[in-house]
Amino acid sequence: MARIGIDLERRIGTVDRRIFGQFIEHLGRCIYGGIYDEGSPLADARGFRTDVLDAVRPLRIPILRWPGGNFVSGYHWLDGVGPRDKRPRRSELAWYAEESNRFGTDEFIEYCRAIEAEPYICINMGSGTMDEAQAWVEYCNGTGNTSWANLRRANGHAEPYRVRYWGLGNEMYGGWQIGNMNAHDYVKKARAFAMVMKRTDPTIQLVGCGQNGWSEWDEIVLGGLAELVDFHSIHLYTGTRDHYTTVFSSHQAERAIRICAALIERVRKLQGITHPIHIAFDEWNVWYRTRSHEDRVGGLEERYDLTDALAIASYLNGFIRHCREVRIANFAQLVNAIAPIFTDAKRVSLQTIYHPLRLYAEHMQAVALDVHVAGEAYDLSPAQEAASVGRIHHVSDLGPFQLLDAAATCDEAGRRLTLAIVNRERDRDLAATVDLGSATAGSTADVWEVNGPHVAATNSFEAPRAVDVRASRLDLRGSRFDYTFPAHSITLLHLPITR
Repeated sequence: MARIGIDLERRIGTVDRRIFGQFIEHLGRCIYGGIYDEGSPLADARGFRTDVLDAVRPLRIPILRWPGGNFVSGYHWLDGVGPRDKRPRRSELAWYAEESNRFGTDEFIEYCRAIEAEPYICINMGSGTMDEAQAWVEYCNGTGNTSWANLRRANGHAEPYRVRYWGLGNEMYGGWQIGNMNAHDYVKKARAFAMVMKRTDPTIQLVGCGQNGWSEWDEIVLGGLAELVDFHSIHLYTGTRDHYTTVFSSHQAERAIRICAALIERVRKLQGITHPIHIAFDEWNVWYRTRSHEDRVGGLEERYDLTDALAIASYLNGFIRHCREVRIANFAQLVNAIAPIFTDAKRVSLQTIYHPLRLYAEHMQAVALDVHVAGEAYDLSPAQEAASVGRIHHVSDLGPFQLLDAAATCDEAGRRLTLAIVNRERDRDLAATVDLGSATAGSTADVWEVNGPHVAATNSFEAPRAVDVRASRLDLRGSRFDYTFPAHSITLLHLPITR
């Protein structure tokens, strides 16, 4: 039997709710036909799909990133403001499409307000100019009698938007990115952009364009931008057709965080940087099925199974374990394109991965606790990893992996505990003793379990609840209790405690 040890005195740090952020891009049907669907009987007067809004709101999104993603490196924000019928229709080169520009800055801000999320805008550092970036900040946040602030007012928005978070380009290291460049050239350009943006609004926070956290690009960019940025971004997508490789690949994110955090600490020490620099893990997901050119043109409409949901929960556990370093994370993406929410013209379907995203955002508490798991482990061999079909990130060297992956949080007063356990074993239930140390479970616990008939189970319009959440209540009293975690499951236990 496994043992899960929790000591309420061993507090890792505060869980920043911004780790439950999301990302929307002009990619396939994420925006048009997803969150925004003018002319649909399901859309409100603003063009927002109301059934999608009903699915989005339970995710309690604290911060929403837009407009890209690869899209932003060819996007000129002025095309997307003013009367919609007068906005130009453009060729969209990132995803081989056409852009109507009917959803732009004003619509994005209104959507953020509708779901009570902070806006996070990534600027165009591919085909865009420094003046264009400065003007975008002034349009959003300007309070003076200037042309850009007055343009916002003329467009019907008297009050400034107060957009706090601004990303300095997207994946500028990549050959797939419009205007890609080497790290030294990026630093030179980003410093110039940062200066005019900060002078326009000194209150904004800037996110430097990182890569995977451990690359030479990350080291050079941090060295060149540390004095100017508040966050350094990491992007990571994992997953293969092998169940165990997929569920354990999420630990690559924790390796990225550890290395990037060390790079940040090093540059702050060497340069005498006094302000904090945190990690913005602003693109992450399981994504391996829809990576061909045809899939990209088709909008990356990945269908997720239960294995993927287990991997997503392990990602979230990792962000909680590293809450001191990771203060922002943005799941990519929200609707239709590699997304938890899927639509057709008349319906919404919740994919398997929707459930851990909702449960964690809803039930995780403010303080992360150190959790020790001792139990059965799985050794993912390099040969097994190499034989997997899909996007491989070589994590076998991080193993052996505990089959039970755990994260725990409590409220500030230490009276409520939420324990999240992912049983990544494909075929077997696993029993564990949960040891609360000097704390005591005081009464009935609420239990939420995400599960399905097998790891390949998917949700669809025809079978919307093949993978679903089962809620129950259980009498758990004392400082120790036994619990059997079903095969291929995610379990959240929420219980009052006394000390």
